[in-house]
Amino acid sequence: MDTSILNSIKKLLGLSEEYTPFDPDIIIHINSAFSVLNQIGIGPVEGYAITDANNLWSEFFPMGDPRYNIVVTYIYQKVKLAFDPPVTSSHIDALKSSISELEWRLSIIRN
Repeated sequence: MDTSILNSIKKLLGLSEEYTPFDPDIIIHINSAFSVLNQIGIGPVEGYAITDANNLWSEFFPMGDPRYNIVVTYIYQKVKLAFDPPVTSSHIDALKSSISELEWRLSIIRN
């Protein structure tokens, strides 16, 4: 859990940590996903945003939070759809459907 939010999402997108030209774009999309999470009651009440690769998952979640994996998957999928969307409409629809399901599940398990 003490890993970089930006670098973990970049890895899921297939980008290396050292490749930084798209970092500002990815950060914007990550922060948008955090805003949605805040609106459905996940994360700090005051909201959360990252600024660079120094922000860690442990800043967003307490250690051992069972929602960690679903939140990482959710943020990755939101960033993927905005930053590097699939080519086919069926893949886009599947990704959107998965995002919607994750949002529903997260809204059910919020504290």
